[in-house]
Amino acid sequence: MAYQALYRRWRPQTFESVVGQTATVKTLRHQIETGQIAHAYLFCGCRGTGKTTMAKLMSRAINCQNPNHGDPCGQCEVCRAIQTESTMDVLELDAASNNSVDNIRELLEQVRYPAQMGKYKVYIIDEVHMLSTAAFNALLKTLEEPPANVVFLLATTEPHKVPVTIRSRCQHIPFHRITIADTVSRLKHVCSQENIEADEEGIWEIARQADGALRDALSLLDQCAVSGGPVGEQQVLDALGLAGGLETGRLMGRVADHDAAGALEDIARLYGGGKDVSAILGELSSLARDLLIRKTAPTAGGALLTG
Repeated sequence: MAYQALYRRWRPQTFESVVGQTATVKTLRHQIETGQIAHAYLFCGCRGTGKTTMAKLMSRAINCQNPNHGDPCGQCEVCRAIQTESTMDVLELDAASNNSVDNIRELLEQVRYPAQMGKYKVYIIDEVHMLSTAAFNALLKTLEEPPANVVFLLATTEPHKVPVTIRSRCQHIPFHRITIADTVSRLKHVCSQENIEADEEGIWEIARQADGALRDALSLLDQCAVSGGPVGEQQVLDALGLAGGLETGRLMGRVADHDAAGALEDIARLYGGGKDVSAILGELSSLARDLLIRKTAPTAGGALLTG
């Protein structure tokens, strides 16, 4: 069997296992338990925070034959059919590569037919903001007068690009960046279950570099783990082509001292060691930002610091 990436293997199968989206989980679970399910949802948030995962989870939850506190059982015929993608009750479309009006019309041709196995037909449209104007217009008609057995789950990282006529017909569900603490906790759990050896500094560095995206954190852990040996901070920095805090601080000191020759020598040394120059510049930019925040708002700005 082909190797399955960690982020796929550890995709949440229940609301209980969703990380860092407490308010969102509470809202959706309550609606499912009470039967107050909207005909259209707009999942908004940055990459890797669980929008598509939540859409897949919800498609099973609202159709499950034996739900438990809003969670899908994962064992009934409907749950298994949706998981194996062997049912037409759940249709997915990636608008990043299928954004034409014909793609939407083809998807919506199935709207008038009742669900085959479950109670609802679910349409998941990822990166919905990338649909063309004509495609949005085709979608709008169905959103205005949706059949009772249809639920639309739209996901986007850029909700401001979705026409207001579409947004006004959807329930907005925000997805927040995963905190570093929550990411670290999840990574430690995955490491213990997958027998991955990783030290504390390495896990925290992965969490910092993921920038609130748990999927990115798991992908980076996967990348570091397959190279062999314990996952440490330096291994993470090498995988990303980063210089690290000490080297970045040293380079910033050169800049502060107007030591152009020394700065160029450091950059040449780092470049020769396989570091990515654009990544180094990004580290310098982040450090300059953090120093500015520390100076202007040492207390109130703490939550904005990248490290």
